[in-house]
Amino acid sequence: MSKVEEFEELRPLLFSIAYRILGSVGEAEDAVQETWLRFDASTTRVASPKGFLSATVTRIAIDVLRSARVRREEYVGPWFPEPLLSDPYEDPQRAAELADSVSMASLLLLERLSPLERSVFVLREVFAFGFDEVASAVGRSEAACRQLLVRARRHMRAGRPRFEVDGQERRELAARFFTALSEGDVDGLRSLLAADVTLVGDGGGKAPQPARAVAGAENVARLLASVHPLLDRIGVTFEEHHINGQPGAIFLDRGARVLQAMALDVVDGRIQTLRLVTNPEKLDHLGPVGDAWAVNEEVRRQRAAGRGDRSAPGRG
Repeated sequence: MSKVEEFEELRPLLFSIAYRILGSVGEAEDAVQETWLRFDASTTRVASPKGFLSATVTRIAIDVLRSARVRREEYVGPWFPEPLLSDPYEDPQRAAELADSVSMASLLLLERLSPLERSVFVLREVFAFGFDEVASAVGRSEAACRQLLVRARRHMRAGRPRFEVDGQERRELAARFFTALSEGDVDGLRSLLAADVTLVGDGGGKAPQPARAVAGAENVARLLASVHPLLDRIGVTFEEHHINGQPGAIFLDRGARVLQAMALDVVDGRIQTLRLVTNPEKLDHLGPVGDAWAVNEEVRRQRAAGRGDRSAPGRG
């Protein structure tokens, strides 16, 4: 094969590695593009294009992550990964590992690791690279990589939920949740939420988000049931999608522009966390982005008008 053909065949794998290390679609795409430039510029015929390209994209991603971590420390409010609708890399033999590793919950756990720990974990645990390949990619000895993996596994296991739920049950629960959301059904929503559920948003200071996490099934259910009818009234719709391999939805304004991604974290048959990504810089890969501030103002006016109707003479 030509260089271009070799690279394009491996592009899905390279993106998937970079995205798991970086948690950013845009940065992962940039890392893959830089990998191609280095591959194309190489005058030596490499014995293993997969090994060379995987090592190159990993090194680039590590460098990007080190600088990104400084920016994330200054980020306004909670930081979430950029929503990913579909993972381009598929491996039937590792389908479970791939799906779990790309979830919002797992990517946030990976944020706790050092760049080297994160990269070793991704290459070895997710993509099953040999320790010799991992060592070459991160520039450490095999023994050092084994120690990095031990520490990474320990951190990841400590943060994982104790109970898992199968895919079919997740899909059924999500369908019931979005039906209840559409209907503004407080009781229906409450029945699907864990008692200690939290709703938290990532606007990055560039879009509306809750001032603080909303906690508890009653509070979250009532918030969702009160806001969605107002959104529906001004033409906001949602489309159900898998967000990072988990149930979720993309919310659109009346012009079909993206306003928000909602990801549901399901644990032990209940929704444990609702993560809302509204930062427009994290949504533009999903399509044209709408003005969430303008929509928020319309919702505020709708709510105020409703209160006025209820207080008017002769109104129930």
